[in-house]
Amino acid sequence: MNKKTIYLAGGCFWGAEHFFQQIGGILGTRTGFANGNTENPTYKEVYTDTTGFAETVRIEYDADRMPLEKLLNLFFMIIDPTSLNKQGEDEGTRYRTGIYYTDEAELPAIQKVYAEQEAKAGEPLSVEVEPLRNWYSAEDYHQDYLNRNPTGYCHLPLKTFVYAKLLSELELLLGDEPDVIARMSNTVAMIHGRLHFWWTGFYIVKPDMSGEGEELVLGPFQGPEACFRIRKGRGVCGTAWARNETVVVPDVHEFPGHIACSSLSQSEIVVPVHDKDGNFVAELDIDSKDLATFDRTDKEWLELIVKLIYLQ
Repeated sequence: MNKKTIYLAGGCFWGAEHFFQQIGGILGTRTGFANGNTENPTYKEVYTDTTGFAETVRIEYDADRMPLEKLLNLFFMIIDPTSLNKQGEDEGTRYRTGIYYTDEAELPAIQKVYAEQEAKAGEPLSVEVEPLRNWYSAEDYHQDYLNRNPTGYCHLPLKTFVYAKLLSELELLLGDEPDVIARMSNTVAMIHGRLHFWWTGFYIVKPDMSGEGEELVLGPFQGPEACFRIRKGRGVCGTAWARNETVVVPDVHEFPGHIACSSLSQSEIVVPVHDKDGNFVAELDIDSKDLATFDRTDKEWLELIVKLIYLQ
């Protein structure tokens, strides 16, 4: 085991701590206050925004299982990195975002991820990157807050925690299994079982029945019966293939050319699957019986999950 420690400020520390507790390779977490200008601050003092402290989670992790770059990329998934002193509805300098390190050898990895995230955002980030100057533990009632208060306040979408745990569990389950269909099958089972969608499955790019072209052919799935084959450009699935991008549809009945495999489907998300060479080889298709089920949270996490199919 290669035990390391990093301090991350991601807005309200209740939700941030709970998020990191779902991730494999995290050895321990504790909420507290970092890089302020007083000693032994209380939560009430920090709340006044006069102490200079940021709500921060101390994270102990196994760098062999959870490399710092991977951990930081997951951190960026739960923050708005361009928002200054505000995350969700929480506003104030205590809610600023930051990466505080204790080992200068970690700085190159931090800077690499920061540069990649800044390029992705297309604008300067508001995330501090500083050596840890000081850190004080928060009071006991702030520790493991959402574990003890499941209905307590959190600025993060609750499904974020489900996706984070699902990703870690899938990584362990799939391991180094070489068969792609087997990997797809268990991925479908876990997504369907954890998130309780109406239909979850893969469509795979294969030669069409004429042998002169390609089409999407039904692969491993969970839910009611579905369309066997879909042409490129047809319906939501064919559109995602043609565009080579994730397609989120709040109301399938308003989508031009929608293929109604079932009238019960109301909203849909389709996520491309690429092989190691970047070729579009399949897609993950998920349907809901409710309107507007899928959003940016689903898109980002499902795009991360499908990378597991081809051991990327």
